[in-house]
Order: sequence, then C-alpha cells, then structure tokens
Amino acid sequence: MSQTVRTAIVTGGSRGIGRAICKHFAAEGKNLVINYAGNLQAAEETAAECRELGAQVILVQADVSSAAGCEELFAKAQEAFKTVDILVNNAGITRDGLILRMSEDNFDEVINTNLKGAFLCMKLASRIMMKQRWGRIINMSSVAGVRGNPGQVNYSASKAGLIGITKSLAKELAGRSVTVNAVAPGMIETDMTGVLPDAVKDQLLQGIPMARAGKPEEIAAAVAFFASEEAGYITGQVLCVDGGMAV
Repeated sequence: MSQTVRTAIVTGGSRGIGRAICKHFAAEGKNLVINYAGNLQAAEETAAECRELGAQVILVQADVSSAAGCEELFAKAQEAFKTVDILVNNAGITRDGLILRMSEDNFDEVINTNLKGAFLCMKLASRIMMKQRWGRIINMSSVAGVRGNPGQVNYSASKAGLIGITKSLAKELAGRSVTVNAVAPGMIETDMTGVLPDAVKDQLLQGIPMARAGKPEEIAAAVAFFASEEAGYITGQVLCVDGGMAV
C-alpha cells in the first residue's frame, strides 16, 4: 500500500526558518509550494536544495498580505499538486520601534503581513482541508507574542493574534480532522538576528536558560511534528521552542 504524498505550502519559505522547514519537508518526501515575496535568488536556492532531497517543488512569488496574492498562491498549488494538505504560515516582517516613534504605516504593515496574511491563507486552506477531511495548519508565532517585547508592539500584537486565531480555528476545524497549532520560536540564528550588535546578542542570551540561540532546524523539527500523521490528536496548542526563554 503506497503512502500518501502530502503537499505543503510554506509562506516566506526562501530563507532562515522557512528554508529549514522546506528542507525538512523535502527530506520527508512531501511536495512543496515555496512562497516568497521578492528574493528570487534565495527562493531558487531553497528550491534547488529541496529538489536535491527528492522533492517536487514549485516557487510562487506572492504578497500574502493581499487577498489576490493568497488566492494566486493557492491556485498555483492546486494546479501543480491538485490539493493542499499542510499550510505553514511563516511569512513575517518587522518594523521595530518604540510606540512613541512608531508610525501607523509601520504598525499596519506588520499586522497585514504577519496576521492578516495568515488569516487569508487559513481561510483558503480551510475550504480545501475540510472537504478532504484532513489537514495540518501551523502558524509561526513568537516568544514576543507570548510575553511581549519592548520596541515591538506591532510584531508582538501580530504574533499574539496568531495564537488567538490558532486556538479559535482549532475548535472550528477539529471535527473534520484538521489540526491547527502554533510554534513560538525564541532567539534563532537567522539573517534577522545575525545583524544584531554583539552587545545586544549577549544581553538576549542572558535571558535564555539554555544560554544559546536556537537553530532554524530546531524550529523545523517542531513544525514537522505538528504536520505529521502522529500529531493528529493535538490541536490548538502553542509550542515554545526558545531554550526556556518564556518559562
């Protein structure tokens, strides 16, 4: 009896955590729809690495903060692979600043990409997954959404919002064998954290009981667990992968 090949959409899949998730899925033999915003070179590098692992891959450039962008993403996924079994809402941006200096545009940009974009994708995924009576939705939250972070009221709000959506949608879809969970990373070694001054990194590490930054592959492993067949009775949960930072 042949095993079902699952198809996964990963938004913001070209770099960092998104790339690690794509590669993990590729190693498991999943079909991949890698969404990216603008960095074609990074997206092509990720796709090449996933194909080397044996996966069928398509790239879709789309702005997930817009309904039209999300609809294009899902249309191309279904055209290529007929269905969508797994959705990972990983696309995210930051526009950091203290609230007194934060513009309304900087607030809206972060909410629109990180939270509204995930909502739009989940709405499209829900229709497909409810009909096929199987699905996995994994939302990429953050430790900033669990405990807050100064200078990130927009980012923290977007990531806390994802936790609320995760819990609510989990209840809506549970009867159709569709699970909805969230992963909340702490400080992870990515391009985003790589540009931080050493003094800032040292200060952040002092707040982590494990005294180190996490690796993108460690986040990918948590996402892959939630996407697995074995996690079919787990829904509405938030898994902090943060070295103890949120404890």
